[in-house]
Amino acid sequence: MKKYKNLVYYVSVVGIFCLIMYLVLIKGENDLQIHKQLAEVKNHFSAWGMFLENVVSEATGATALLLLQIIVILFFVRFFGWVCQKIGQPTVIGEIIAGIVLGPSLLGWIFPEFSTVIFPESSIGNIKLLSEIGLVLFMFIVGMELDLKVLKHRINDAVLISHTCIALLFTLGIVLSYFIYPYFTYPDSYFVPFALFMGIAMSITAFPVLARIVHERGLNKAPLGAMVITCAAVDDITAWCLLAAVIAIAKAGTFVSSLFVILFAVIYVIAMFKVVRPLLKRIADQQTSKNIISKPVIGVFFLVLLLSSYLTSIIGIHPLFGAFLAGVIMPANMNFRKLFIDKIEDISMVVLLPLFFVYTGLNTKIGLLNTPSLWALCGVIVLIATFGKFIGGALASRFVGFNWKSSLTIGALMNTRGLMELVVLNIGYDLGILTPEIFAMLVVMALATTFLTSPLLNLIDRIFRNKPQEEVLPEQKKFKILVPFSNPQAGKKLMFVASFFVKRSHNASEVDMVHISPGNNLYQYNMEKEEHDIFEPIIAESALLEQPIKPIFKIASDPYMMIIKMGNSDEYDFILLGAHISIYKGNLLGEFISLSNKILHLPTHFYSWIAGKKKVAKARSFAEGTRSILTNSDMPVGIFHDKGLKDIKNVFIPILDNRDAFIGQFMERLAINSYARITIWDSVGLLDESLEFTKNIRNIKEVSPSLCHEWDKNLPVDADTLGKQDLVLVSINSWNKLKDKNIDWEKLLPSVLLLNE
Repeated sequence: MKKYKNLVYYVSVVGIFCLIMYLVLIKGENDLQIHKQLAEVKNHFSAWGMFLENVVSEATGATALLLLQIIVILFFVRFFGWVCQKIGQPTVIGEIIAGIVLGPSLLGWIFPEFSTVIFPESSIGNIKLLSEIGLVLFMFIVGMELDLKVLKHRINDAVLISHTCIALLFTLGIVLSYFIYPYFTYPDSYFVPFALFMGIAMSITAFPVLARIVHERGLNKAPLGAMVITCAAVDDITAWCLLAAVIAIAKAGTFVSSLFVILFAVIYVIAMFKVVRPLLKRIADQQTSKNIISKPVIGVFFLVLLLSSYLTSIIGIHPLFGAFLAGVIMPANMNFRKLFIDKIEDISMVVLLPLFFVYTGLNTKIGLLNTPSLWALCGVIVLIATFGKFIGGALASRFVGFNWKSSLTIGALMNTRGLMELVVLNIGYDLGILTPEIFAMLVVMALATTFLTSPLLNLIDRIFRNKPQEEVLPEQKKFKILVPFSNPQAGKKLMFVASFFVKRSHNASEVDMVHISPGNNLYQYNMEKEEHDIFEPIIAESALLEQPIKPIFKIASDPYMMIIKMGNSDEYDFILLGAHISIYKGNLLGEFISLSNKILHLPTHFYSWIAGKKKVAKARSFAEGTRSILTNSDMPVGIFHDKGLKDIKNVFIPILDNRDAFIGQFMERLAINSYARITIWDSVGLLDESLEFTKNIRNIKEVSPSLCHEWDKNLPVDADTLGKQDLVLVSINSWNKLKDKNIDWEKLLPSVLLLNE
């Protein structure tokens, strides 16, 4: 009974409401039809216009405009950074140039209407706000990258060199300001803040960029590299303390008021080191995982960062000083710092800092330097800044005991200013101390001094390299193999393969194991530990194999281009890579990244095509980086695909392309150095066409006739034959033809070494 009762209730309620909805719909259809038809006629003519109006309204809205600005900024910053990287300059140079290009100095001058649409005056505040957040995060990272333990061992000499440079430049900056103050200041500004700011702007050194240059040039392991990094760290700390005092004087208005600001700043610094730092260390020590930082802990550390920036701001210094100090007092545990840096480095460096470069570019009006006298003054500023750092650093280094080459190198490196200079200049500009004209001159100085660092270092190397030396007998040219690897496991396997090419000729060969750690312009805090962890198992394995190696550890923002640069400049004979599947395959975002990389690398590919450097057939199956190495390297490249290789006793070489003669030198090396038995499947008659290939075979048979034989073309190459082989040595051209003819072969093959001439 209850069952039917519920059914009756359900049908009744639903039926009544359906009836009501039906009656209302019919009534509305009849009464409102006329109004609807009139509206349709009216809207027919205005719909497209309304759509366009909505599009324009949305596109010019604050959020949409900011997103468009970020897209444009990231593209230009990445492009110019890539260009500078190609010419051997720090990427920060390109990023600064990108900001100037997008500002009134170029884009606003050539295309003022376009500049007004993309960067209207009303939107500059949003860019400034986001860029300041990026700077806070950046200075926090810079503070964490400073290893205070390094300062203990070299503090005396480092302080002497660094403070000599600062004192000299600070003095020159104040003297210069005495002469230019009446012409390049606002009516209500005072001489003391202006002079002190000029001194700071002249004397600062960019620690992050300097440290990156030191490591990219391999100087970090030498006493010279350690000293110059320590000097830069001391310079950074000193400059920021001086900047805090200068800002306090500028904001306070009177000297007595500035003393209160400085007093509270000193109390604040003491509290951060004596109270906050031990507390943070206790929190970090409670972390149970070495690979993950819990969200509550991340929240606490971010709170310290923001609170530190806020307090230094209200004290009267600057939020960036608080962010820098918060980074310095972070727990000294290297793994903890690395994990924390990894969480914020990408967003600050890739997204937010480019906004700062463009904000600087929007403030930089190089067009104001429109007379010869202004450009002459700009040249004087560049000359003073370069002379002071270079000569001051060199003489102080010579005084503490370095030779002339090392002393001049330290002076050249200390001349690097980069991003840190722009931070200081923008603070002075926002405080109303620097006028647009002097601001533009100092931006040019920052660019010029940073750009000069690499050429000066190259010039110093060239001068001291050309010094007359004792005549020595020329050494026999070594067969050099460059073996890049990403992790110890892959490195051990590649070293194992490389050893078979040089086993019996260690004195006439060299195997260079290189690990390139990807990184940007920041100095990696635990670089030495990473190098030790990477190479310890490699060195142990080389001892077991009795294979001498040369370990090389480098840092580069583009590891693949670094491999190409090393291979081409150091005259290697062979590059041995591991096989990798492209990380860009299989998802829409990845395909977009791959496409953007291809677009940015079009100039390189075009040059390679014009120069005829490489012919890589059907290389789409390789990862983007591997394709780049194959295309741009000036020597043969091998790509090893491992299927459990244990030994190399039997090597199968299929020849399906008449351009495969270059493989002869590799099979000869394998046979002579490792007594590997070579089986050649010559399907195109290369033995009859190439004298060089025939000579390689003859050299093998002179060692032992049984080490090389030709496969009978009338016999099929079946699974049993391939199963007896340890390695297949094949050119990329033959490999592509092999796959086209025998689709199932790839599954049957043992380990494969693909070769490209």
